[in-house]
Amino acid sequence: MFKKRENVVEIEEGNLLSPKFDNDGLIPVVTTCANTKEVLMHGYMNMEALKLSIETKEAHYWSRSRKQIWHKGKTSGFVQNIKELRIDDDQDTVWMSVDIGSGSSCHVGYRSCFYRSVPLGKIENGRNVKMNFEEKEKRFDPEKVYKGQPNPTKI
Repeated sequence: MFKKRENVVEIEEGNLLSPKFDNDGLIPVVTTCANTKEVLMHGYMNMEALKLSIETKEAHYWSRSRKQIWHKGKTSGFVQNIKELRIDDDQDTVWMSVDIGSGSSCHVGYRSCFYRSVPLGKIENGRNVKMNFEEKEKRFDPEKVYKGQPNPTKI
């Protein structure tokens, strides 16, 4: 599908897309908001998801828990419209800048999957590190949106 990875110079300095997928056929993706620049989520793509994302200009990921392509926002209505897609120097990580309007990227209902912060400093007891909620309100109710659908994640 994409250019075969043949040498470091072509991969790092060339202009042909030659992504490196891991042993499971996946490449990590960091997704940020095109408007605010905040990190919205981290996911994975397989070759098909990357191809679909490029062709449709809408984010598609590989759901590791469901073992299938996941068109982000198909169920919730908060489709991620890709404004820019980049790949890192050794072509083993994708970065997408997307527009979600006033929507959400988190299946829990928050705008970003990174809705909590971890306090920095000395850890007295690792079992009692209390996080802070940086987002106070959810954008949607997951119980209503995903009613009858399989849970997007597994513990």
